[in-house]
Amino acid sequence: MTVPLTLKARADAYWRLMRFDNPIGILLLLWPALWALWIAGHGRPDIGVAAVIVLGVVLMRAAGCVINDYADRDFDPHVERTRLRPIAAGEVKPKEALILFVALCLVSFGLVLTMNGLTIALSVPGAFLAASYPFTKRYTYLPQAYLGLAFGWAIPMAFAAQTGGIPPVAWALYAATVLWALIYDTMYAMVDRDDDLKIGVKSTAILFGKHDREIIGALQIAMLAILYGIGRQLGLGWPYGIGLLVAAGFSIYQQFLIFRREKPKCFRAFLNNHWFGATVFGGLLADYAWGG
Repeated sequence: MTVPLTLKARADAYWRLMRFDNPIGILLLLWPALWALWIAGHGRPDIGVAAVIVLGVVLMRAAGCVINDYADRDFDPHVERTRLRPIAAGEVKPKEALILFVALCLVSFGLVLTMNGLTIALSVPGAFLAASYPFTKRYTYLPQAYLGLAFGWAIPMAFAAQTGGIPPVAWALYAATVLWALIYDTMYAMVDRDDDLKIGVKSTAILFGKHDREIIGALQIAMLAILYGIGRQLGLGWPYGIGLLVAAGFSIYQQFLIFRREKPKCFRAFLNNHWFGATVFGGLLADYAWGG
């Protein structure tokens, strides 16, 4: 049952529905987009392109959160971590959430219309990925991989907007980002594993089972190897290498956090991925600045 809300309380409920009170999701989407912008622009991305991509990331992340909560409205009340989300708590009606989702997508599409034709065309599958992701957890144990496909879509769009094409390095960066999402969202799913088993929601944390830490470790190595290969291909130097080395240190720290599969520490490992993404970007930023 929806509870009566003041205008201020309703605005707050919409704000929380879009997760603007919790920016970690924005950051996890933003870092790969910035990686792509800096590589595509050789360290000097077009300001207009960068503004559209960054705003698009923020808006589409908000839209993804809204449609996720709409899709999970019957599950969230039964999960400890999600039972107080605005739709689950009756603060926002499902119909209102759908209207908000459409509005956010339309504003994002309006921004994309200022870009070239390839970027506009790429926005269509991007919107589909964002809208369909929340429903995958009903049918597959790999929704985290699908999330990676959605979260990383800013990469080909950034290259298309900046260069008018999508070179092989863009797809390599996209692959690394898909692996990264699989890593951090599995850590996130480890927090909810017990509740998900009870209500029938699927995840990689359930699929990987007792081998979750080892598989996450293998994925971390694979992602770092791809990022290293990208650096070699682009001729990046020691600043980028130092960035990757520090990022590898964060990966080791995350393994330490999830070692006993304690829920609070698994969540801390998930949050720590912000610093992983920031460090990789810092290495790129320094490398291009050092190189001129």
